[in-house]
Amino acid sequence: MGTGHPADVLQRALAGAGVRGGEVIVPSYGTLEVAEAVRQAGGVPVFADIDADTFCVDPAAVEAAVTARTQAVVPVHQFGHRADMVRIGRLAERRGLFVAEHEVQRTSSVETAMRQANAAYLIQRLTDVVTPRVHPGAGHTFLQFVVRVPGNGRPDRDAFARTLRARGVRCRVPVQTPVHRMPLFRRDVWLPETERAADECLALPVDAGMTRRELQRVVSACNALGGLLQPA
Repeated sequence: MGTGHPADVLQRALAGAGVRGGEVIVPSYGTLEVAEAVRQAGGVPVFADIDADTFCVDPAAVEAAVTARTQAVVPVHQFGHRADMVRIGRLAERRGLFVAEHEVQRTSSVETAMRQANAAYLIQRLTDVVTPRVHPGAGHTFLQFVVRVPGNGRPDRDAFARTLRARGVRCRVPVQTPVHRMPLFRRDVWLPETERAADECLALPVDAGMTRRELQRVVSACNALGGLLQPA
């Protein structure tokens, strides 16, 4: 879509597509900047639910959100996992919608390869959290390594995070509040996968410069906190 800050590029693309006054379908699970770019372009953000595995907007939820006023859809490549552009592209072609892909950040090929190697190490060794799932052919650059801690709700995830930090492991909640619950964009809509991800998800360190010892520290700290997961 061009160069510049991703949100500015997105706003220009939507404005150029003439979305003023029309609805633009976006995910609520993610950053505020996507909905804000839609608003700045003169559009009305409509929030769709996410896919439980990828955290990207669910094509089925996008289709369900389409109305006569829908003009565009913004698939966000969440945490480095690509959205399902094939299904979204087919839907957009069928319904005459403009598609504006959005990626929050990009990394060099070398950094991406190192992150992917670190992520593979963590996925293989972590046992008491739900590790990222990559859909076949989608690709994942692991800008963030987001796991689920699906105990009995948010307190378990937050207690897990506090204990990790006390043991020297950097971690953060990637999305504290879905955008559809923020005052500026509050909508009376139920997005179950979005709400569940907001309660369960935690981003663990996967930086390209991490050493094997640092990765092992993450694994040891997480695996020592077993017992928070519900039975399969």
